[in-house]
Amino acid sequence: MAGRADIENLLKLVNSSAQEALALYENQGLDLPLLSSTASHPLDVADDSLDLRKVIRVLEGACEQLCSTLAPPVHTVVNRGQNLDWLCLLVVIESRVADALAGHDKGVHVDVLSKSVGIESGKLGRILRLLATKHIFSEVKPDVFANNRLSLVLQSSSDASYLTMCHTTLAPRAVSILYDNLTNPGSALSYNPKDSPYMQAVKDEGIDGTFFDWLKAHPEKRETFGRAMLGLGKVMGQLSVLHPIPSDFPWSDVSTVCDVGSGVGAFSLPLAKAFPHLKITLFDLPETIGQAMEHWSQHLPDAKAPGEVDFVGGSFFDEIPVTNQDVYYVSFAIPSSKKFFQHFPSFFQFRNVIHNWPDVQALQILGAVKKAMGPNSRLLIHDHVIAHINQTELEAARVEPAPSPLLPNYGAGSQRTYYQDITMLIMYISKERTLDESVALASAVGLRLEKVWDLAESSLLEFKVME
Repeated sequence: MAGRADIENLLKLVNSSAQEALALYENQGLDLPLLSSTASHPLDVADDSLDLRKVIRVLEGACEQLCSTLAPPVHTVVNRGQNLDWLCLLVVIESRVADALAGHDKGVHVDVLSKSVGIESGKLGRILRLLATKHIFSEVKPDVFANNRLSLVLQSSSDASYLTMCHTTLAPRAVSILYDNLTNPGSALSYNPKDSPYMQAVKDEGIDGTFFDWLKAHPEKRETFGRAMLGLGKVMGQLSVLHPIPSDFPWSDVSTVCDVGSGVGAFSLPLAKAFPHLKITLFDLPETIGQAMEHWSQHLPDAKAPGEVDFVGGSFFDEIPVTNQDVYYVSFAIPSSKKFFQHFPSFFQFRNVIHNWPDVQALQILGAVKKAMGPNSRLLIHDHVIAHINQTELEAARVEPAPSPLLPNYGAGSQRTYYQDITMLIMYISKERTLDESVALASAVGLRLEKVWDLAESSLLEFKVME
């Protein structure tokens, strides 16, 4: 009867989480749009939809576990191995099908659409039909396709479309040689990004370096990558932490904030708008700070008054001269070297460029921050955090597990974090850290973990100086 009990509990989770999600949509004063609709709901574009993200995490985890439990194992495994959604997404993004369908609410026949996007109608129809089966596009009549709520994300005006393009064009180049890279004696034990599966896959291009050296040699890909990083921030909901109601972080009790590795202020500018009482200091490389000052003068000119916002140049690998702040905010998903800034100055506004630092560099940054902190300062590290399937002792003490019978890490409800981890492996031989790994690094420089703030897609780790 244990199997039946799990199924009944999963069904309860599906029902309760679906009802909670529906209530969140209706609390906005609008009905939930149908999948076939091209109308946008406020929650579709909200920065503070943390409550919805947490509910969907449970719903996705329960639905996936329910199907995996009831379906024959071969059905589930073969479906996952045969999944070609990404390939069809690649085709429709590259050919801008969603753009071509814009304004045609009643749909466009595939013969007509074929001429607009340059793909033979029979082949195009098969690709669109697979996606429509997954609710991306609608087949309103036989061979007549239209945009819907999901396909709007694929329009070229959407940063998320560029993120999807990167996922479907870059990492797949290395997929076919991943096993060889993991087992070849020359690369199996390496954590040098020059030896990544991606760089091995493009070695015939003669580029001796990392993915960013490859990106420098392909300027046509730079804008795509930059737009993708904006899309990643949106998908992660990285600004949820600014909203006290969903995140519960007490910004109203904070007076001073130093944004370490600030870029032009992708985090601190919205922070200043949300909490004008804060004294904020941006700290980054001098050339970056120059651009930050210009950026702020355009987007928040009133905040440039002396004493309200400071702009300080320097290297967080050496020393942080901004001392004794209430909060030091660090995202380890920022560029890892001066070389990156020199090659890609237009990326100064993006925080989510390289997920994770090598341990040596991470220790340097944490050590510099710790020296700048006062006895009551807090360090906030905002990043993906990988959870074990079965919680470690530290995770059990600090992180609330998913409701039973879900896996403690929410299973498929948190799958994108694990996809991101493997993407880092493929592109850079990098990784997303576990909570235990992050705490070990912080402890090595004299910082203790105070609290873990669950932001669904990411986490905020709060540290203080050890007494």
